[in-house]
Amino acid sequence: MNDKLLLDAFSALSVGVIVVDAGYRVTLWNAWLEAHTGRPASEAIGEDFFRLFPDLRHHRVGVAIQQAVCHNLPALLSQSLHRSPFPLFADPSQPETRLSQAVTIVPLGEGERYCLIQIVDVSMAVRRESLLREQAHVLLSQSLSDGLTGVGNRRYFDLCIEKAWRDSKRSNASLSLLLIDVDFFKRYNDRYGHQQGDICLKQVASAMRNALSGKDAVLFRYGGEEFCALLPQIPLMDALEMAERLRASVQTLALPHASAPGSVVSVSIGVASLNQRLHSDYGQLIQAADDALYEAKHAGRNTVRASAACWAERLASGEQ
Repeated sequence: MNDKLLLDAFSALSVGVIVVDAGYRVTLWNAWLEAHTGRPASEAIGEDFFRLFPDLRHHRVGVAIQQAVCHNLPALLSQSLHRSPFPLFADPSQPETRLSQAVTIVPLGEGERYCLIQIVDVSMAVRRESLLREQAHVLLSQSLSDGLTGVGNRRYFDLCIEKAWRDSKRSNASLSLLLIDVDFFKRYNDRYGHQQGDICLKQVASAMRNALSGKDAVLFRYGGEEFCALLPQIPLMDALEMAERLRASVQTLALPHASAPGSVVSVSIGVASLNQRLHSDYGQLIQAADDALYEAKHAGRNTVRASAACWAERLASGEQ
């Protein structure tokens, strides 16, 4: 195979090919490089590689080239760590975003050393990977959120409370839980219809989510007309204040409910906080909040109640 045929073969490749000699002078610069750098081979061949690409002298690419020439060591540069080392563009006349690149460096020759630098455009693969990540994120988000209200669903709650429970037990930190029930919601559906009931639930969820505060506080739809809020790092008294804000946020909506005693949509809320002595698993925390919710309903609804056991333990410990 003669030199011209070999050069034609390199030029026909849809990858960038550069060959440098032991003095780092460019001896081959194929047509792909011309197209993506805007520099013809006639201007590149014979030039010092590091004069053409000064930013690469101390870059991983430059180090790898020196290792290939001096120590006969090949290198494959990870595209995730070195995504766009060369200034290569789809259209060099409009240098906006560099092509994403995978770079391979291979030592050549026995006596006289050369180095082959191969550059592959992986922009399409990177975009596809990014799109797949975005789609995966959307699917995960959809699988963990309630389709009607947009808050976390029961599956997400189960995942979150298990993690929050472990973290709180390990660090002896506060963890509170609110169980929330929309008062007389069956009557609401019977009077206004299920479609209006869905609208009501969306409005209630939105109001409570906006009223919720705390770095890691999350609102969930627990099932039907029941919601819950998980409050890591929030002690009982602060949780009671937050529960009252949520109750008031729904009351402020003033959604008509002719079949309820107050004639507007309201919620009842039960509050419980983790007690290291009383609660050996998070199911007991949920039960304590559920007991408190029952007390709130028994007290006339549209109110907040704390777990009697949690409250008594707090008073016995002298906590302020």
